Amino acid sequence: MDTTPFTGWENFYVIVGSSAGALIGLQFVVMALVANLPHQQSGAQAGNAFATPNVVHFGAVLFLSAVVCAPWHGVGVPGLMFGTLGLCGIGYSLIVTRRMRTQTAYRPEFEDWLFHSMLPFAAYATLALSGYASRIRAYWPMFGVGAAALLLLFVGIHNAWDAVTYHVYSSSPKREESGSAHD
Repeated sequence: MDTTPFTGWENFYVIVGSSAGALIGLQFVVMALVANLPHQQSGAQAGNAFATPNVVHFGAVLFLSAVVCAPWHGVGVPGLMFGTLGLCGIGYSLIVTRRMRTQTAYRPEFEDWLFHSMLPFAAYATLALSGYASRIRAYWPMFGVGAAALLLLFVGIHNAWDAVTYHVYSSSPKREESGSAHD
């Protein structure tokens, strides 16, 4: 039996990759439903800062899952892919941070900076370092790749939920408080 550093990770990545793929589809459904809600003029800027990154993160997880589940005989090419995706993700995280600063539809709070900027940056940096480290020893860097994939999945879930609740509460008409007297 041929063992590689990927042996034993298949189930993890099937679960994580399937979740990411399903959540990408769900994002498209939610965006189609939200498209009918009233928009602010600066909504496109906010979408580029707060909605699009979720699909990118879910796509990165799906890509990682496909790479790990492919029948590789060595770690050279997958390690290069991990490192490249990590470096691209770092760059994209910096772009998202800039978009968050320049958009005017919403004033980000600490939680927004944490989940839209800092945690994705940390996940992609971990991925880049794991890709590099896999050239030296391949076993332990796989835990870094797995942690990065899981972090990106959880960040995407959090951010998608946050975006949906924002749209629901900011677009719904004001409701009268229960128990108020009607004259």
